[in-house]
Amino acid sequence: MYGDDIQIKSVEQLHKMRAAGLIVADTLAKLRAAVRPGISTGELDAMAEEHIRSVGAVPSFKGYHGFPATICASVNEQVVHGIPSTKQVLREGDLVSIDCGAILDGWHGDSAITVPVGEVRPELLTMIEAAESGMWAGIAAAQAGARLSDIGHAVETGVRKVGRYGTVRGYGGHGIGTEMHQDPHVHNYGRPGRGPVLTAGMALAIEPMITEGSAKVVELNDGWTVVTKDASMAVHVEHSIAIFDDGVWVLTAHDGGVGKLPAEALSAAATSA
Repeated sequence: MYGDDIQIKSVEQLHKMRAAGLIVADTLAKLRAAVRPGISTGELDAMAEEHIRSVGAVPSFKGYHGFPATICASVNEQVVHGIPSTKQVLREGDLVSIDCGAILDGWHGDSAITVPVGEVRPELLTMIEAAESGMWAGIAAAQAGARLSDIGHAVETGVRKVGRYGTVRGYGGHGIGTEMHQDPHVHNYGRPGRGPVLTAGMALAIEPMITEGSAKVVELNDGWTVVTKDASMAVHVEHSIAIFDDGVWVLTAHDGGVGKLPAEALSAAATSA
């Protein structure tokens, strides 16, 4: 552990996390391809569980503090932790955010995507672009020797390069490893140069959540689903990363981050995998 709170992994352990991360990446790719008007979030959940178990892994989310499903499926104004259901059928013009985790050999992978359902308003595609811009900026900032708050500052700056959106507070990224949620909490906003120094062996999940309107959110009576208070649309994206002395490795991206990150931000682990 680092500072008695942050788990530091060996290179071998990070490679095990990569294996879990690729299962999540494959699962999300299957779900992205399946999203269409008329499919239910419950059907997507069943597909996810079947695939994760078929490759010898276990869903991270199912049973976690009583959560009843394999994925979180958050539609439109639902920001995060939406519970999938066969009664929730996707419609043309919707957005669905799909958060997925898998455990392999005791190590977790965690990632999220937001997918348009059929034809959506162009403004919503721009909002997805903004969230992804923030996520990748945050990942690039997660370098050994930087400070934890440099990530949140980069996320916020990356989002604002695309447009002005509400940045959800109270929810964010986190450490990940032998548990799905570990220290530290990773904000999606803030001033740089604060918090713990990032060091090789840390693994973090970086996950912007932004809204088309107000950033204020409320939790529904189901005890899980978080929605925007003004019913505006929301986007959630996430990747799990590993920090090395020479850069980062995106554990839940098929290419390790090569296609999205500048070469100087990438670890040799990512480019040689």
